[in-house]
Amino acid sequence: MGSSSSSSWLSRFCSSALRAKTLTPYSSEAYTSTVSGEGLLRRLNLFDLILLGVGGTIGAGIFAITGAVAHDVGPSVTVSYAFAGIVNALNAFGFAELASRFPAVVGGPYMYSYTAFNELTAFIVFTQLIFDGHIGSASVARSLASYLVNMLEIFPFFKENNPSWMGHGGGKEFFGGVISINILAPIIVALLTIVLCRGVGGLSILNLFMTLTKIIIVLLVIIIGALEVDVSNWSPFAPNGFTSIVTGASVVFFSYLGYDAVTSSAEECKRPQRDLPIAILGSFLICATLYIGVCFVITGMVSYKVLGGDAPLAQAFELKGLKFVSIFVSFGAIVGLTTTLLVSLYVHSRFYLGLGRDGLLPSVFAKVHQTRRTPIFSQIFVGVIAGILAGLFDVHLLSHILSVGSLTSYSVVSACVVTLRWKDAAESEVSTRWISAWLEGVLCLLTIACCGFGAGLCFRFGASFVLYLVTAVIAVIAAVPLHYRHVYVDPPGFSCPVVPVFPVTCIFFNIFLFAQLHQEAWLRFVVVIIISVVIYAVYGQYHANPESSNQILAYDQPSIEEALITNQTRDSIET
Repeated sequence: MGSSSSSSWLSRFCSSALRAKTLTPYSSEAYTSTVSGEGLLRRLNLFDLILLGVGGTIGAGIFAITGAVAHDVGPSVTVSYAFAGIVNALNAFGFAELASRFPAVVGGPYMYSYTAFNELTAFIVFTQLIFDGHIGSASVARSLASYLVNMLEIFPFFKENNPSWMGHGGGKEFFGGVISINILAPIIVALLTIVLCRGVGGLSILNLFMTLTKIIIVLLVIIIGALEVDVSNWSPFAPNGFTSIVTGASVVFFSYLGYDAVTSSAEECKRPQRDLPIAILGSFLICATLYIGVCFVITGMVSYKVLGGDAPLAQAFELKGLKFVSIFVSFGAIVGLTTTLLVSLYVHSRFYLGLGRDGLLPSVFAKVHQTRRTPIFSQIFVGVIAGILAGLFDVHLLSHILSVGSLTSYSVVSACVVTLRWKDAAESEVSTRWISAWLEGVLCLLTIACCGFGAGLCFRFGASFVLYLVTAVIAVIAAVPLHYRHVYVDPPGFSCPVVPVFPVTCIFFNIFLFAQLHQEAWLRFVVVIIISVVIYAVYGQYHANPESSNQILAYDQPSIEEALITNQTRDSIET
């Protein structure tokens, strides 16, 4: 009897885990739920979306990481940023296509994997991303609190009356540093959460002001710094060789994370099918240009050997005797980290909203305020978690296990681009004797990912060139069936070029960089997967409904006002 019961449970689990979402086609008729209050308010235009992507990307990556990497890599850190930018550009094309295919879908990588693969894969993608998200938001809040305190200490009163628990340094420590009290960080999180709860209008206004201010400051840094460049500082250009350049690229790769935040605003975009792809690629291009420009300037102003502090830009200008510029840089860092935290809190609340709609989380996460048109509970929940982590723990200690979710989810997005093209051309698939063409393709994608991880391990541990060659050959062999045994149909809207070459290249290099992470990050990846499966087995499989959110996700009205006008006009005609 027990064996039969276990078999029945396992059968139900497998059946539920393999369910996939079928979204309603993009249609101008399905707008009634937006008007009735079930959907979010469409207020973001193309300019707002680009600023959202830039605001979520430019932060610690340009104000802190550049110096540390330049110290290890040398002036060739510019090449590291360029290499990481190329890999991210390939990923951006995949995000742009999927954002155009499902332009009114909230959830980003989670929703794409739910449609392309299955329910369990989507839930694992969500948990990996949200784990990074909560710790990352708390880490940014702590850094922001430290910058604010340092800025206030310019005034003697604050410098003499500033207790450690107000946000100075790591905070007041207890139990050997396990608990580190920081009061200012959760206050910052709470204030930004209030702004987000008031509606996407408040987000766009605040992000507009701060992102433009940040861009202006960075441009001033580049222009003023260019006048102080000494070309002798660029020699030797790569003092530690090519290996250090690639290692630097794996570190700075994470500086580009943020442009994908645009996909999470799909349901609040006025013209999603047109604007989302442009905003994703446009915000990425702006960020890449600023990163490379800053790297050229700081490595030309001073020797890379003196860089490496927490504030490399300010340090470079101080060494040149331009202390007044360093003050602007510090202010830019505060603004940059504020917008990064703001966008991070916004994005993760939309993830919870998507899962609440699908039943993988309690329905309270799907509640949208009737007046503000924001997911109030999801937004508050995200703020509370980030505030607790920022207020009680030194989350910087966990920073080396972050970005696992981003790299794996980027790889899944690339795989989604390929598999969703197959679904469009299902009638053209070539059957095999042993397995279906779809499963054959998925196995090829997994093989390419494993080859990327193997190549990354070879690079990390200095293995023989023969092993590099073996992994590359196997990856090419796995890619051959993808190219010749499947027909790829261009989707409506934006189309990622050179499919499947672009997506599989993304998968290979993303997992290559994944192999460069700390071993604790690999362990964290496995542990989070186990936790995800347990939560899904206990709750998700019994409450999920893949068809629940189709009707409220698929509409393409430019705005709520236009939807109301259209509705009134149609009623008058019928009368």
